[in-house]
Amino acid sequence: MRIDFRGSPEPTLGVEWELALVDRHTRDLRNDAARLFSAAHPRMTDPRRLHQELLRNTVEAVSGVCRTVDEAMTDLRSTLEVVVPAADELDLDLYGAGTHPFASWTTQELTEGHRYAELINRTQWWGRQMLIWGVHVHVGLPERSRVMPVLSALLTYFPHLQALSASSPIWAGLDTGYASNRALMFQQLPTAGLPFCFDTWAEYESFVTDQLTTGVIDELGEIRWDLRPAPHLGTLENRVCDGVSTIPELAALTALCHCLVVDLDERVARGERLPVLPPWHVQENKWRAARYGLDAIVILDADSTERLVTDDLADLLERLAPVAERLGCTDELASVHDIVQRGASYQRQRAVAATTGGDLVAVVDSVVRELRDSL
Repeated sequence: MRIDFRGSPEPTLGVEWELALVDRHTRDLRNDAARLFSAAHPRMTDPRRLHQELLRNTVEAVSGVCRTVDEAMTDLRSTLEVVVPAADELDLDLYGAGTHPFASWTTQELTEGHRYAELINRTQWWGRQMLIWGVHVHVGLPERSRVMPVLSALLTYFPHLQALSASSPIWAGLDTGYASNRALMFQQLPTAGLPFCFDTWAEYESFVTDQLTTGVIDELGEIRWDLRPAPHLGTLENRVCDGVSTIPELAALTALCHCLVVDLDERVARGERLPVLPPWHVQENKWRAARYGLDAIVILDADSTERLVTDDLADLLERLAPVAERLGCTDELASVHDIVQRGASYQRQRAVAATTGGDLVAVVDSVVRELRDSL
């Protein structure tokens, strides 16, 4: 099967931000996306900026094609400036985290549509468990031949992104002991989780052909890897991050994604062969970041060199600073340090639970408040 890649002449950005809907009084999830759409869409300049998702408790704010992180954040902020007042009228709040701390999957309703119904029909219990939310960052790439080398090399930085964004420590009323329970939940779906790595685009096309022939997928979008090409957009899509509760943190993570992809692509364009981790190290790094978050000790290379993720992150940010300057996101990239200093969302949620005697309603309150305060 031939898969055309619509290369982007510039390293454009697109951001997709999944948000849960919670009741203002009970703080439980509410299946009211349809009502929110009806209230918000007529007020929006471009209704395409707000999408439905698998479950009716979720909406997704989507930026347009942007050149800078600031432009993408301005775009998303303008959408929320319409959606939040519409939600207020329905006694709803937007909730930005990887999981909800106490909601039950048994009461959640599926969005209408054959695609969603077929997903649940196939995946059954695991599919119905997917009370998870994330952030997807698209970065435009110019050449099809460079997509797979960049994707494979980007896996080295998977744990850095996962640790920074981890926001799903509590599940079904219990602290899981993980910083990102979402990361391990989502990979239970077929075709989700870590991507396979290919040296060439032709190998990727062969893989997709096999998946279609054997009925694993019916269309390309059903490959739900944590990192995946989006050929129709000419982008590499980064789906590593948990849900995010503030625009400044979203800007920091988007800047890091943008700089990493552009840096790796430029190195490939210069003829450099990028270092790639063995798949067993990539898999271990994902688990360590999901389990320990910013306290994870990660594996950096094929020689099994290990280092605390925050120490390696500090050096990485310094190395990427010139790239950020060219891309116009110097301040946003530098603000990654703020996440480490303030504590990632999983740490902040646990702190609220500890100081309130385990009050999970207070945890939801704190996440909702963070989003409102950042607008």
